[in-house]
Amino acid sequence: MPGNTVLSHERVETGSYSVTTAEFPTSSINDIVSANADQVAAEWASSFSVAVAAQDFAELSNLFLSESYWRDHLCLSWEFHTLKGPKQIIAFFLAAKNGCRLKTLKVDDTNIHRKPTKTALDYDGKVPAIQAFLTTENDIGRGLGVVRLVKNSGRWKAYTLYTSMRELSGYEEPLMSRRPEGVEHGGKPGRLNWKDRRAIQEEFKDTEPAVLVVGAGQAGLTSAARLKMLGVETLVVDREDRVGDNWRLRYHQLVLHDPVWYDHLPYLSFPAHWPIFTPKDKLGDWFEGYAKVLELDVWTKTTLVSSLWSDENRRWTVTLERENSQGIETRVVHPRHIVQATGHSGEKNLPNIKGIESFKGVRLAHSSQFSGADKIHGQGRKAVIVGCCNSGHDIAQDFYENGYDVTIVQRSSTFVVSVDTNIKIGLAGVYEEGGPEVDDADALLMSTPNPVLKRSNIDVTTEMLRRDHKLHEGLAKAGFKIDKGPDDSGLLMKYFQRGGGYYIDVGASQLIIDGKVKIKQGQEIMEVKEQSLLFSDGTELPADEIVFATGYQNMRSTARKIFGDELADRVADVWGLDQEGELRTAWRSSGHPGFWFAGGNLALCRYFSRFLALQIKGLEEGIWTLKE
Repeated sequence: MPGNTVLSHERVETGSYSVTTAEFPTSSINDIVSANADQVAAEWASSFSVAVAAQDFAELSNLFLSESYWRDHLCLSWEFHTLKGPKQIIAFFLAAKNGCRLKTLKVDDTNIHRKPTKTALDYDGKVPAIQAFLTTENDIGRGLGVVRLVKNSGRWKAYTLYTSMRELSGYEEPLMSRRPEGVEHGGKPGRLNWKDRRAIQEEFKDTEPAVLVVGAGQAGLTSAARLKMLGVETLVVDREDRVGDNWRLRYHQLVLHDPVWYDHLPYLSFPAHWPIFTPKDKLGDWFEGYAKVLELDVWTKTTLVSSLWSDENRRWTVTLERENSQGIETRVVHPRHIVQATGHSGEKNLPNIKGIESFKGVRLAHSSQFSGADKIHGQGRKAVIVGCCNSGHDIAQDFYENGYDVTIVQRSSTFVVSVDTNIKIGLAGVYEEGGPEVDDADALLMSTPNPVLKRSNIDVTTEMLRRDHKLHEGLAKAGFKIDKGPDDSGLLMKYFQRGGGYYIDVGASQLIIDGKVKIKQGQEIMEVKEQSLLFSDGTELPADEIVFATGYQNMRSTARKIFGDELADRVADVWGLDQEGELRTAWRSSGHPGFWFAGGNLALCRYFSRFLALQIKGLEEGIWTLKE
């Protein structure tokens, strides 16, 4: 059901849907023990391809369990879909203009992690299955898939099938054997060297970018990198002084809570010596180097002044102001696409609390404006942080380490997992040292439809809670309220459904347990006074500094600010999940032609940027239209 639920940990983004928890099929260990995984996978893939070629929907239905799911990213259509059960699958094909676009599936065993294997659908290993990577081919390109098979009524059938298009035929990326020469040999008077050519490309003096990307963070850079590899001229603009400043300018102690194996960028992975957890300034420097090495065209110190879309010409007219050594330069560009990559969140969500403008302490700010605790004058100051997800905890820890008297105001429950448990349980076997290549790891994660991911994560969360039980007991005694995520499914589903509500513990939880960071829980803030907060129970909390770690609005709020009401009213809400369990609006059609949203953590940007680029390339080459 769309809308908000009563309990905070079950809440979803407005208008989005809560994922229905899947049911695991019945599976016999005896069937798995006696099976040849290579043979089972090859026979299923062959039967699938024969049925699709013959449009034999009765046979196709027999290849799927009644409780199965087929998740597809651009292989069946120019959209993202999760289809449940044979009836939905066949109905989808019957409704398509040209039947099934997918032509063949073949088993892919090109590396050890892709080889068909015996596995389990559940965390405890009680639902055995055969898993196989697949190559896919449709009418316009090729891609990657994963199938998980269970024996039912004497026949191997798919419980989950994932298919994705990764390249367009005739527009393959210039990698490996297709890499460019990089030079024009021979006697050609006036020929330019690489540096000359780059200077011309970067300035777009005599050319127009097909795509304008607004924002040079992970979403903008990964989108630009993917588009460049497809030969789509792309200009990235950012208002900051340098690429990477979107991370450098955040609070002083910020370090990524996700490990390095989860955070690689496309085409250029972090080196083997890179720390497990990346500090913000180090990440900013990496972004700057990434843009240079991949030869991305980025204009910093650039502001978008105005934009106008023409339905007739199918182009934008965008006025930019760019600061350079000569002053402010005004440039007008006419891209066919704009990608808003200003972060997966929108404008800061600063509560409208009575008296907020009357505060006379040292500082009142949103967490996005917090640069760090005062290292010189902070000793003994009273700091209050409203909100207790990752940012709230990090800021509280920063305040404490600089001698402040710190209190966190917890308005609703939080899912808490230790960083060690998240690595060893939450990401183990997929994103880890010596694990699959990151593209294969992404395929393993994304090949699990969100209803199934939710079901499996219930068991994963149970194990996380078991490992972290002392941590949680200590937090509960300190008055900190903990939850288990939506339907007890933990961190990842909470992130997908509402974009927050969790803390990966890197030290602040022990400060709470030890009483070094105090908790004010469950009371509504009624008023901000000159140097305190007044709560609904009549208590008053003194404060020299107040930080509201209260999250962000929808990305549409930033679209409204940058591009105006007409566009913002036309696009759909971003983030949360649609009825099929797919991310809403981001990385796919926004509701406005020529306009796209891109956002998320580094892993989501790495994965989905590929599909955004393929959609734009398909439009540019006339392979499809948005009316399709």
